[in-house]
Amino acid sequence: MRFAHVRSPEGAESPRLVSVHDDEFSFVDEFFEGAPRRLEQLIVGGDALLERVRAASVGAPRHALSGVAFASAVLAPPAILAVGLNYAAHSGELGLKTDTGPTVFVLWPNSLTAHGATTTWPRQLSEAVDYEAELGVIIGRPGRDVAEADALDHVWGYTVVNDITARNIQFSEAQWSRCKSFDGFTPTGPFVVTADEIPDPQDLHIWTVVDGHTVQDASTGQMVRTVATLIHKLSESATLLPGTLISTGSPGGAGYSRDPQIFLRDRSTVTVGIDGIGELTTHCRIVD
Repeated sequence: MRFAHVRSPEGAESPRLVSVHDDEFSFVDEFFEGAPRRLEQLIVGGDALLERVRAASVGAPRHALSGVAFASAVLAPPAILAVGLNYAAHSGELGLKTDTGPTVFVLWPNSLTAHGATTTWPRQLSEAVDYEAELGVIIGRPGRDVAEADALDHVWGYTVVNDITARNIQFSEAQWSRCKSFDGFTPTGPFVVTADEIPDPQDLHIWTVVDGHTVQDASTGQMVRTVATLIHKLSESATLLPGTLISTGSPGGAGYSRDPQIFLRDRSTVTVGIDGIGELTTHCRIVD
């Protein structure tokens, strides 16, 4: 199944969970009494709640998806874990070494934003803001010290993430959380696709278009560490809770490494996409 959070154009309502069917959607909280209004509630309800929602969606009223205002695909994850240097081409182009273990950092919740939203940042802080297309993995079952062979059983679904980065700050500090956690620097969505729809997360086309030009074009099969390996490694030291978002790293083609460099400008539009999951568009504004 495919889900999203949508909001009224006026923004008066809090986001509501919808099931998406081609170019139409249904409000999940109208399916039955006590039906979930947010994705996190659906995930915590486990397989039984998902199956009840799946069955109820069949005859539910549908509305046109065109013109809908989205909210972030995840609204309040218990953690946002990001992985750096997980594609050899990207670590090489940044001049950074891929370590023996994954490079992990956290993203702040204020950075979450929606498909179609406008992300704004001050010129005085950065004129070297970059894009990074990433596969987002959403945990469904809690797990500690999860075996790699069992890791994908803990995945609830997948989404698209743009890990926007202020490169000047990234290379001036010893940690990466702040440079990637400006307000609106973590667009997600618009859709979350349940794990059963993605038989192999290492066989997905991932790409980025900036102002009409394709700048990243790769496969998730090029990851240094697979989704299963990342879940195994991350769960060695901490329990991964339901709803946790893992952003799994970006392929080569970052703007920082290009000659000439390509950074997100005032009024730039960047779309990152993963075939079978969706396309996520962000509009950019730089303020003086």
